[in-house]
Amino acid sequence: MSVSSCTFEDRCVSVLCCRFCQQVLSTRGMKAVLLADTDTDLYSTDIPPSGTVDFTGSCYFTDICKCKLKNIACLKCGNVVGYHVISPCKPCLLSCNNGHFWMFHSQAVFGINRLDPSGVNVLLWGNLPDLEESTDEDTSCISEEEYIR
Repeated sequence: MSVSSCTFEDRCVSVLCCRFCQQVLSTRGMKAVLLADTDTDLYSTDIPPSGTVDFTGSCYFTDICKCKLKNIACLKCGNVVGYHVISPCKPCLLSCNNGHFWMFHSQAVFGINRLDPSGVNVLLWGNLPDLEESTDEDTSCISEEEYIR
């Protein structure tokens, strides 16, 4: 199955924050499950987080699949918060996936539901503008309360 045959438009958009220092890591998060182990909850995003995380360590593979991965750490506190799928394996690409290759461990980040422009309803992925995170907005000084409002 490809991304086009799966539907993710009704999923809530989350602001992802580091559990260790509360730094905003991404404003385009989605609650997800690991394709290779559906018992594992995590968050994902479709666009590389800008100025909030960086690669750490060497590339590695898991025992579950052959995706090539590399850990990412919060630039503010240095803790590992997730990983980037450098090269997805064929079974993962062919399975129902959301097309996101930036993954965040639920033990290392927390998500806050984003509201739509009305400030009343939760923002859904189907209503999210493309390439929004590529703007150079400084999210480091925005409080959780401002995201919720």
